[in-house]
Amino acid sequence: MLGALSVAHAQSAPRTVASTPWDAELLGNHRAVIRVTEGGRFAHVQVVWRRPDRHPELKGVLLVSETGSAAIANVRRGVITQDIGEFDFEPTAGAGRYYLYFLPFKSGGKSNYPNVTYLPVTATADSSWLAALGRMAAPPNAIVERFESVDSLNSFEPMEVIATGDEMAMLARANRAAPYLVFPEDRLHSIRMRDQLPQRWLERGPTRVFADTARRGEFLAYQLGVYAQAPLTNVRVRFSDLRAGAHVIPASRITSINTGGVTWEGKPFTTRVDVPAGMVQAMWCGVDVPERAAPGTYVGNATLVVDGQPSTTIAVSITVRATSVVAAGANEPWKMTRLKWLNSTIAQRNDVIRPYTPITIRGNTLGVLGRTLTLGANGLPAGIATYFTPEMTGIGTRAQPVLASPMRFDVEAVDDTGAVRTLKTVTSGVRFTRREPGTVSWVATTTSAEWALEVRGTLEFDGAAQYEMRLRATKALTLGDVRLTMPYTRVASTYAMGLGLKGQKRPSTFGWNWNVATKNQDGAWLGGVNAGLQFSLRAENYVRPLNTNFYLQKPLLLPSSWGNGGQGRITWRDKGDTTMVRITSGQRQLAEGDSLRFDLHLLVTPFHAIDTDAQWSRRFFHKFAPLDSIQTTGATVVNVHHATPINPYINYPFIAHDTMKAYIDAAHRRGMQVKIYNTVRELSNHAWETYALRSLGHEIYSPGKGGGYAWLQEHLRDDYIAAWFVPQLKDAATINSGMSRWHNYYAEGINWLVQNVGIDGLYLDDVAFDRTTMKRVKRLLTQGGHPGIVDLHSANQYNERDGFQNSAMLYMELFPYLDRLWFGEYFEYEKSPSDFFLTEVSGIPFGLMGEMLEGGGNPWRGMVYGMTNRMPWSDNADPRPLWQLWDAFGMKGSTMLGYWSPKVPVHSGRDDVQATVYQRAGRALVAIASWAPDTARVRLVIDWKALGLDAARVTVTAPAIRGLQDARTIASGEPLTIAPGKGVILVIK
Repeated sequence: MLGALSVAHAQSAPRTVASTPWDAELLGNHRAVIRVTEGGRFAHVQVVWRRPDRHPELKGVLLVSETGSAAIANVRRGVITQDIGEFDFEPTAGAGRYYLYFLPFKSGGKSNYPNVTYLPVTATADSSWLAALGRMAAPPNAIVERFESVDSLNSFEPMEVIATGDEMAMLARANRAAPYLVFPEDRLHSIRMRDQLPQRWLERGPTRVFADTARRGEFLAYQLGVYAQAPLTNVRVRFSDLRAGAHVIPASRITSINTGGVTWEGKPFTTRVDVPAGMVQAMWCGVDVPERAAPGTYVGNATLVVDGQPSTTIAVSITVRATSVVAAGANEPWKMTRLKWLNSTIAQRNDVIRPYTPITIRGNTLGVLGRTLTLGANGLPAGIATYFTPEMTGIGTRAQPVLASPMRFDVEAVDDTGAVRTLKTVTSGVRFTRREPGTVSWVATTTSAEWALEVRGTLEFDGAAQYEMRLRATKALTLGDVRLTMPYTRVASTYAMGLGLKGQKRPSTFGWNWNVATKNQDGAWLGGVNAGLQFSLRAENYVRPLNTNFYLQKPLLLPSSWGNGGQGRITWRDKGDTTMVRITSGQRQLAEGDSLRFDLHLLVTPFHAIDTDAQWSRRFFHKFAPLDSIQTTGATVVNVHHATPINPYINYPFIAHDTMKAYIDAAHRRGMQVKIYNTVRELSNHAWETYALRSLGHEIYSPGKGGGYAWLQEHLRDDYIAAWFVPQLKDAATINSGMSRWHNYYAEGINWLVQNVGIDGLYLDDVAFDRTTMKRVKRLLTQGGHPGIVDLHSANQYNERDGFQNSAMLYMELFPYLDRLWFGEYFEYEKSPSDFFLTEVSGIPFGLMGEMLEGGGNPWRGMVYGMTNRMPWSDNADPRPLWQLWDAFGMKGSTMLGYWSPKVPVHSGRDDVQATVYQRAGRALVAIASWAPDTARVRLVIDWKALGLDAARVTVTAPAIRGLQDARTIASGEPLTIAPGKGVILVIK
């Protein structure tokens, strides 16, 4: 009969990975293999499963015979705990082997965003069988031969095989007076559980000794597992030198990643680790063994220090072998050697990146590629100008002002009645504090009798400016408002994007209020095609929010300065030839000594001229496939997505690197290039460092409600956001937290991939990093003459779950380092006006060009901006006919004259039918597309002189383009009939 048998006296069974995997989707990932030695109607088994999941008594099991497939119905459950499970069952196949699957689940939700639920307990046993069982004194005992997991990734062995309740009680009794216990652990056994102890530790007991071996030049990681029997505050580790006779590994080369390091910006930081009672904290330590370390055994101490508690010293012994490793052992990531990357500063120095040029300084005017910024005495921009040609194909000599007059930052003091008080102010003027080719910084102060304003600004070589403006009250005062005014010129504010506006012609008046809970909005871009300015409002509490489906789970924080509890507003209105943008913060009280920090981020656009020749010659194939078949399409660059044989796991392209290198080498021999999918937003559960990263709290991974696929629930259990899942590979990702040291690891990973695998660039798919990381990535991708091609894909972020942010607004800070845009799913190519195409899809106002995705795009409208669909993404929009046209016409070397240019020599005579000209000597290709709601009948207006052609001697043809248009000749003056959403491509020669 079922009964409570002490776990201490129960059988012990080995644990292994199944030699032949079963269908985990039907049965779950874990089973006990049971041997029945006697035939009959009844058998009894006690399963000491030591399972880490909570409340197993609420979860069903499936019991099947080795020779059958159907679950045995006659099963009665007894005691069910995390330690043991007891079952009586009918051995329907007689004596032999049976499998008890003890975490069977059912997948629900979407295929790429599943949510697993575990089968509930159900009563299936026949009443007559139960009655007969009840009359038995004791059914024959079956035995557990072993425990199996479906594969190694799903295994609980050994770090998730829990200590039983009896064992934990014995541990507590033996160490009753200790506030905490320390269990040193090697690098190959990552501490996985935060609220339970593994059986492995109870077998060994707590200890104050750790020993391991390392090679010269290796980063040797190890762990101090801290089990808190009482609440612990400010846990940290102090290290002594490691000594082997006269030889020393200094303590400065030994670190703990849990208590600090180097931020993604290259700044040192520290953080506090507290451990609640009953919890486990892995303190990951690393010894950076010098490359020239003398072989020998080095000894020293690692001392665990806790506020208000006695310290614990661990005697550490590291035997350094005579062999050496390269790159600190980074080629063996399963040994946690790459944890060193978390504190890397690689490529942090702000060296100028091509095609940008060093910043020039002439008085108070700073120059970057194609743009100037002139500082006023208050440190704010007094003038901004660009020099890009209206066509965006080059840099000219004529300045196009962005600002109509200087920016103003007004501090408005009021009396008790609300009347504005006039205070005399003194401005110091600009003092430069840093002058480097890539960075120029300055400071200016403005003071009155009651407040002081310090303005600190920095301009970088790509045209990005950051301001930190600190307002300090020198006396108690009431502020009616603190206001920033930005007067744009009419040309440089033709279009607007952000603050709830899709890319469009700028409305003449506009008003907006903060709503960070549901809106990922903190600024806007106003601009023309060749002159514009993006602004973003922040403060010292800024933390990058989540994006791409997860904004609502970690939204923006309201900047206390600009937002002022919701009083802040952004408005604009036309005033003559000026667009007056006003950013107000509203009324507030400041006590003497109070300060407010108003941060302002500016991006002067465009960043560089468009590279049309690269657009015509660099043709992407966005699918892993045999290289010979790709080459026959005319594609020159292969984008290898994740979930492919050479790049199987999302954002962790290090597992199949040997096969990836072989593929890339073969592509290079064919004159082709290969880019890979690798970004920061979510991370595969196949990452070797998963549990070490989890030990850092929420630094690397975002907190969340858990759920998702079975692996996540069984091994992470809680406190994560489930992300993308690939069913074929069981690749289950979780969401990164935003800005963190994972970006340092990412930069080092890019460097490793360039140096060891030979990647030619990256395909970025909605990213979660800022311009600091993007610059590092671009430097590393282009080192040593590597091409460093980067394209960015984004699904349209303008929706509720993404906080109604424009993709171009969200990623504009990355645009200076991209080579192409691919925007993207949910972009409405058929319903959106040409202004939207120009500002949000084409990339042209920022110096980029793009491609289309959703539904294959609109080929006629795309050609107006030099865009096609991407091969072979859509069955109904093959770009090869257009590629063939490009080659036949000779697009490479042509001059693009878009409809936005005052020099475009061909017009339709209508605003809703646009024409772009690609001009060469003696011929021109004209792309015409309609946005008219009805069939449009147009007669082209052609400036023959500007075309360089004689109207009396030219021929105008519509060349045959498979799937788009049939060949025909257009007579002089013949009107064109264009259906809605369609167009025509002409060749004039």
